[in-house]
Amino acid sequence: MRWMTGIVAALLAVAVAAPAQAAPGLTWQLHATGSDARLRGLSAVSPLVAWASGSGGTVLRTTDGGRTWAQMAPQGTQSLDFRDIEAFDAQHAVALSIGTGDSSRVYRTEDGGKSWRQTQTNNDPNAFYDCMAFFDQRHGLIVGDPVNGKFEVLATDDGGRSWQVLPSDGMPAAQPGEAGFAASGQCVATSGSRDAWIGSGGGAQSRIYHSTDRGRTWHETTTPLPSSQSSGVFAVAFRDREHGVAVGGDYSAPTTGAAATSQNQGRTWQPAAITGYRSGAAWLGAAVIAVGPTGSDLSVDGGRHWRPFDSGSFDTVDCPNTCWAAGEHGQIATLSID
Repeated sequence: MRWMTGIVAALLAVAVAAPAQAAPGLTWQLHATGSDARLRGLSAVSPLVAWASGSGGTVLRTTDGGRTWAQMAPQGTQSLDFRDIEAFDAQHAVALSIGTGDSSRVYRTEDGGKSWRQTQTNNDPNAFYDCMAFFDQRHGLIVGDPVNGKFEVLATDDGGRSWQVLPSDGMPAAQPGEAGFAASGQCVATSGSRDAWIGSGGGAQSRIYHSTDRGRTWHETTTPLPSSQSSGVFAVAFRDREHGVAVGGDYSAPTTGAAATSQNQGRTWQPAAITGYRSGAAWLGAAVIAVGPTGSDLSVDGGRHWRPFDSGSFDTVDCPNTCWAAGEHGQIATLSID
């Protein structure tokens, strides 16, 4: 409660600050992890419990608010890159590795990472998993790059114990070169029990896809974010069914960022200026935090205006109550107030 009160006070200070002023009072407090992996997967369960995942077969877990971290990865996965992880509590988590062919896999643990079961292996050499999100503890989606001209979507209704590739007839055709970005585990987002959104780039236009039936059918719309082989929507986040933000830019030019907002379930998007390329975004109440390799930004008006507050490098962020961020060289941090 004291932490939230302090955050509210800091956000109120931001609201009355000059538009170009950096967000006052907010900073990332780094935690020693003992890892040098690039951590692009992050799932914060509570102020005490968080999971992170990344390169070199890395899966980390803390149960004491980040003071200590344990490597809890599945055995024999040192060659895998776990780009996403979704945890339900300190014991139950689902980890997603990415890559061509059978490098794209899913593992599930029910004992805090002491043991894992491999629950999905990609056997299609043309498929490549990108990101994962859950509606609740049973229902979740994995999004992969287009196969035969359409984004591939897998679904689970048993908490990640099994997965099914959904029929593609409900998915619009992808543009040439269009794909998802496996940069933060946030190219897919969910809200409520049935709504999901996918962000894309690489084609002629960046797009957002929206499903209202847990991934069975989708409708696409264009966004004002630039799109190229290295640019587009890298993260999409929805506060509720109506209000969403999309962030990204060009990862090959990290000082060039882009963002957009929607107030109508993602049917239309309005452009917003942001400091640099941002790969992760998360809602904190009515505020939004965005992170990237050149720093972090805060918006207190639903993503319409952004102010920088930290220059550290992070790839992904999660704010269920306390905000956590993770990135290169094993960096994990929690948001604090000066």
